[in-house]
Amino acid sequence: MDGSFPEGDPAAVCGKRQQFGSRFLSDPARIFHHNAWDNVEWSEEQAAEAERKVQENSTQRVCQEKQADYEVNANKYWNNFYKIHENGFFKDRHWLFTEFPELAPSQNHLTNLLSENKKNEVYEYYRSGEDGSDLTIEEQHSCSSVSLGDKTQPLLMEESVTQKLHHLEICANEFPGSSATYRILEAVLCTEGGNREADDPSLFVYCCDFSSTAVELVQTNSAYDPSRCFAFVHDLCDEDKSYPMPENSLDVIILIFVLSAIIPDKMQNAINRLSRLLKPGGIMLLRDYGRYDMAQLRFKKGQCLSENFYVRGDGTRVYFFTQDELDTLFTTAGLEKVQNLVDRRLQVNRGKQLTMYRVWIQCKYRKPLVSSTGCEAGTTCC
Repeated sequence: MDGSFPEGDPAAVCGKRQQFGSRFLSDPARIFHHNAWDNVEWSEEQAAEAERKVQENSTQRVCQEKQADYEVNANKYWNNFYKIHENGFFKDRHWLFTEFPELAPSQNHLTNLLSENKKNEVYEYYRSGEDGSDLTIEEQHSCSSVSLGDKTQPLLMEESVTQKLHHLEICANEFPGSSATYRILEAVLCTEGGNREADDPSLFVYCCDFSSTAVELVQTNSAYDPSRCFAFVHDLCDEDKSYPMPENSLDVIILIFVLSAIIPDKMQNAINRLSRLLKPGGIMLLRDYGRYDMAQLRFKKGQCLSENFYVRGDGTRVYFFTQDELDTLFTTAGLEKVQNLVDRRLQVNRGKQLTMYRVWIQCKYRKPLVSSTGCEAGTTCC
């Protein structure tokens, strides 16, 4: 949902993009030898100058009347954005699978969780008989066994754990993607770049956007297949509007430069609602703007709505986060931190000999298998 999608030309080895943090600028004389450098340290002077610029561009705030207009008519501004840019806005997003391998259906969250000192905890919980035996099981999963500590439990126990965790409280009623075994919600549309897991029949992708124009662009794309994908208009902040899938049904929710477009006061409720859609063990992935990113430093006086929240010239809005702010949003929603890092990157335009300092934050937060009360996450104990 941002007009200048920040991913530049990535580092590559044998044609495959390297994960963030693999290319370092050790010799300043080589700065223009590549398009981007990772983990670039800022000098004290550079950090102080960035803080000064933010203080300066924040001194004059947008009047309340205009702020109300940007909030009430946000859909109009995003519709206009997509009418202008159409699908030319979206760049190749194969980098997503490098930074977020969880997007692949072959990534088994349950196996990973059971290997992270949770095996006995899960087994003891289900052995106690509090296994919600009245839950509807949509599909059968077959594996050989699950190693619990030093013991190998029979197939029956492994199926019970897998089924409960993957299909917890999914009602028997049909909903888009109900027959899939791996479900992803992308809360902003991506019409270009392809999906290398698209041929996997177990995968179903939901994609939503605030803009009806964006949704229409996806639905009219020749590659759009309603049996594999469901695009819909949705306002993440509208608590009265339900999602087309039930709670505890999604394996992955991905937010790529989405949360920053929401007014700060509504961010927590939006994350709370999204977290309830995740299965126990499901994961929420985020990449968004960090404090003092180049885009924030370029704003002029009169574009600031509130602290670190700005309006662009086209009427769309953007917030610049810190790691602690995002951690609070996710943990308050009951999710556990897997990753929360700053991607401080130096992008280079070798043709024009220009340098651009970008600051993004990348997060992975997981819904616990078992809540702090000992109940399955997403359920109420009797």
